[in-house]
Amino acid sequence: MKKRCDWTTENELYLDYHDKEWGVPVHDDRKLFEFLVLDAMQAGLSWFIVLRKRENFRKAFDHFDAGKIAAYDDKKINELLSNKGIIRNRRKIEATIQNAMAFLEVQKEFGSFDKYIWQFVEGKPKKNAWKTMQEIPPKSEESDAMSKDLMNRGFKFVGSTICYAFMQAAGMINDHTVDCFRYNEVDEEKIG
Repeated sequence: MKKRCDWTTENELYLDYHDKEWGVPVHDDRKLFEFLVLDAMQAGLSWFIVLRKRENFRKAFDHFDAGKIAAYDDKKINELLSNKGIIRNRRKIEATIQNAMAFLEVQKEFGSFDKYIWQFVEGKPKKNAWKTMQEIPPKSEESDAMSKDLMNRGFKFVGSTICYAFMQAAGMINDHTVDCFRYNEVDEEKIG
């Protein structure tokens, strides 16, 4: 039996996410935007709730196409608010639209969101060496800096804790515990 991080459960969705995605460096802009949206949606909720609704989010939010989301109007917001398959929080939905607009601006300025966001870890994943999940902090200097810069650029729901969770998901930091079978494996992988 493989040793995994303690936060995983026997749930197939969780295991799949942990074993194939969490901590793998992401360089695809659309995937990075997806994680940014989903981490914001998670605020105050469990990751499992978001993960369970992930496919619904993809359909409802045009597969995280920032160009389409930036053009959402009141009619689309009302449609999303009535969609039982997603988290129906007006502030989070409006933040997603605002974040899509800010995301497009970052792409224009830097050439890609990937180029911009990875500067907070100097372009390469930061590999931590935690023995237990309890050692993992809720935020870091890097997530503080990312949060501040994103907010200055008009992003919403990007507090330092959300940014830290984003960095974990996008593989900017490797927070698999040292005894987890994925700890060294994620170093060899990347998405996009």
